[in-house]
Amino acid sequence: MIKSKQLRKPQLVLVVDDQEINRDVLGMILEDDYDIIYAENGREALEKIDQYKDKLSIVLLDLMMPEMDGFEVLSRVRADEYLKRIPMIVLTADRSAELRALQMGAADFITKPFDMHEVILARVSRIIELSEGRQLISAAEHDALSGLYSKNFFFEYANRIHQFHPELKMDAIAMDIEQFHSINALNGREFGDRVLRRLGDAIRDFLGGSPGIASRIEADRFDIFCKHQDDCQALLDRLQDQVNTISRNAVIRLRMGVMPWREGVEPVLLFDRAHTACNMARGDYKTHLVVYDEEMRTRETLNQRLLNDLRRAVEERELMVFYQPKYNIQYDPPKLSSAEALIRWKHPELGMVSPGSFIPLFENNGQISVVDNYVWDEAARQIAAWRDKYGVTLPVSVNVSRVDVFDPTLEDKLRALVDRNGLDRGALKLEVTESAYTENAGQMISLIERLRGMGFEIEMDDFGSGYSSLNMLSSMPIDVLKMDMAFVRNIEHSEKDFRLVELVLDIAGYLKVPVVAEGVETERQYQMLRDAGCELVQGYYFSRPLPPEEFEALIIREIETERKHDA
Repeated sequence: MIKSKQLRKPQLVLVVDDQEINRDVLGMILEDDYDIIYAENGREALEKIDQYKDKLSIVLLDLMMPEMDGFEVLSRVRADEYLKRIPMIVLTADRSAELRALQMGAADFITKPFDMHEVILARVSRIIELSEGRQLISAAEHDALSGLYSKNFFFEYANRIHQFHPELKMDAIAMDIEQFHSINALNGREFGDRVLRRLGDAIRDFLGGSPGIASRIEADRFDIFCKHQDDCQALLDRLQDQVNTISRNAVIRLRMGVMPWREGVEPVLLFDRAHTACNMARGDYKTHLVVYDEEMRTRETLNQRLLNDLRRAVEERELMVFYQPKYNIQYDPPKLSSAEALIRWKHPELGMVSPGSFIPLFENNGQISVVDNYVWDEAARQIAAWRDKYGVTLPVSVNVSRVDVFDPTLEDKLRALVDRNGLDRGALKLEVTESAYTENAGQMISLIERLRGMGFEIEMDDFGSGYSSLNMLSSMPIDVLKMDMAFVRNIEHSEKDFRLVELVLDIAGYLKVPVVAEGVETERQYQMLRDAGCELVQGYYFSRPLPPEEFEALIIREIETERKHDA
């Protein structure tokens, strides 16, 4: 059976070279697969291109020729809207000329002398396929809005610069526009497009005749591959000044991440790190430029290690749940009231990993629900174990993250969890941060109302660290306010801070909910909170977070104290 490819009409290839031997060699390489026509110089090449413009699949173009060189041919073809669709591969022995040709729109290059016939055939075939649209991109595709390279061609081009011009020390720069969606919403999409065009123009002006290239990667994200910059802030200021000229009324802020040249590191990795640096500036209105450094590399490596190891940590029970007691200080002596479940990670190689290292990481990567579910299971099991061992049910608070709010099975999970361990719903208290309330107010309030209807108690964690208004607070369904430890830290030394604590207590009194003061570390803080009417506290003054076996000592002591009191 004859394959369909053999039935296809051969593509037409134009070979342009002033040396007859070169034309003959290329003709011999290509003649079995393609129809071939020839030109001896640039002027003849333009005539042939115009004559066969509807049939040509590709042009193989020598750069150094008499009468009219290949650069002039490239320039004229690229200036013609119809002709520029024809891909052109340049023929050269000069690596610097090759780079210039690529910048002018050449799709690829073939190095003289022509001694790797299979490579030449592969490159010609590939570029024709790209041009004919059998892949998603065109070899020299540009972004229509900004005029910069498309993402795919940009990275292909960057890889070639890296591979064939290792002498060029090229930085990777990632840039985007702060809150660009808001700019569009407030000023209209047409205005947003003007911003992107202006930024594209400014980037092209910066690159000028240098070997650098740039791309609008997506939406408002731009990548620049340019010669090493000693002063990246000057570049950011230059581009910022250009976009500032668009409007006096709109606030447009650029942010930039830079991965400086590093020998042997490929462009894709350079830009991964540049994007990491750029993301570090997200939401930071003081820092608009972040340069990737060794500290960030170490942190990124650690983060990836922790992400990779999380599932194993759950399966091997490397995650450990500690418990920090909460005491009701309106009793004398203070009475153990409940506890908060806090996660720890005993990594087999890294040792004890601080929650500050992995909790924010998992929150940002959407993996925090894995940790939360583990803590819920452990806490519920531990409450039941203490109940069976000591005859008392000590409530434990567990965290419900923003990600959990969007879990459609959340209510069923929690219901099954307490039922499986034979617990009342009130034994597992659910902590939700204030910021989670304010960011997803409607959905959060609806969920919390359903959970409270099921019998769960809800604690608003970190109250005072967010931006909820008093009016909004009055509509939030909560059972306990947990006052952020920042309020407590300086109450011994600052009357203003203590007045704020009293204000929170007054708000809680208005809402008819108790307050838990976090971070109580000294006798004086404890006394001031007790005298101000605060009901519950937790912190190192009473106890650090403890593993279950050590926490049991507190339960035993509480039982013994109650027995003495009853006697």
